[in-house]
Amino acid sequence: MNRKVAVLMGGWSPEREVSLVSGKACAEGLREGGHDVVEYDVKRDLRALIDFLRPVGGGGPDVVFNALHGKYGEDGCIQGVLEVLAVPYTHSGVLPSAIAMDKPMARHVFTSLGLRVAQGKVIERHALASGDPMPRPYVVKPIDQGSSVGVHIVREGDNLAAVEVAEVAFGEKVLVEKFVPGRELTVAVMGDRAVAVTELRPRTRFYDYEAKYTDGITEHLVPAPIPEEVYELAKQWALAAHQALGCSGLTRADLRWDDSKPGTAGLVILELNTQPGMTPLSLAPEQARWAGISWPALMTWMVDHARHPT
Repeated sequence: MNRKVAVLMGGWSPEREVSLVSGKACAEGLREGGHDVVEYDVKRDLRALIDFLRPVGGGGPDVVFNALHGKYGEDGCIQGVLEVLAVPYTHSGVLPSAIAMDKPMARHVFTSLGLRVAQGKVIERHALASGDPMPRPYVVKPIDQGSSVGVHIVREGDNLAAVEVAEVAFGEKVLVEKFVPGRELTVAVMGDRAVAVTELRPRTRFYDYEAKYTDGITEHLVPAPIPEEVYELAKQWALAAHQALGCSGLTRADLRWDDSKPGTAGLVILELNTQPGMTPLSLAPEQARWAGISWPALMTWMVDHARHPT
C-alpha cells in the first residue's frame, strides 16, 4: 500500500546534520518503494509544523517518518505532538522514547530485568572540577544525548578540567560509568525480532561521533565473530530491553563485551536507541541488508508498522 509520507528531519539538536542525512536517505528509500514523499526540515516553530501536518482543508500526510535525532526529536517531545494531532508515526511512542533517552532511567529498567550495566552514577557536572568521581578509566556522558555526542573516556593522564568545561552545553548533571574494556557490539530489533549482532572496530580510540559518521573509520563485522553464547545473549538482552520499555518499530541496543572474562560474564548493555541512525553508514539498515531486507523494503516495513494514535 503506497502512502503519502512526511519525513521529519533536521531539528535543532547537536545531531541536526546527521538527521538531515538520515532523512534524505530515508526519503529516497521511501520513493524507491513507491511512496509519495515530502521532506520537512523541522524548526522551532510548532505552529508551522501543525499547519504542515494538518493543513486547513485536509491533504496532510498519511504517516510521518520520524528521522529526527537527539533532544526534542527522539525523547518523546515530537512524539507527543504527533499523538495530539493523531498522526501515525514511525518508531516508538512518547514514554519509551523518553525513558530510553534518559540514560539513568534506562539503566534502572535494564537492571530491573536482570541485565548487567556498567558501574555508574549521576553527578553534578561541576563536581568534576573537584577530582575523579571513580578510578580511571571511566566514561562521562550527558544524560540525554544520542550519537555519542559529548561522551568522553577519561584515562590516565587526561585533563579532567577540559571534560568538565566541554559538558557545559549538556546540562548540570552527567552520567559517569566505569569503562568496560573489550569489544563494542550492537543489535537491531525489528518489532519482535532481534536481527543480528554487529561488532564495531573503530580505528580511533573509541566509537565516538566521528567514528559513527565518517566512512572508513570503523569496521563493521556482521555477524559478530564472537562466541555463540555471547551472540545469543546480546540478542536476548536487546529484545528484552525493547519489550520492557514498550518500544515499537526499529530500535538498536548498544553493548560492550569484556572478552577477558569467562563466558558471558563480561557482557553489559549500555543503552537503547529508539531512533537509530539511518545514514548510509548506519548499523540497523546494515543488519537489515544482511538479513535480506533491502533499503526500500525496510522503509516500507517501518511505515507499515507506524504507531496509530487514537
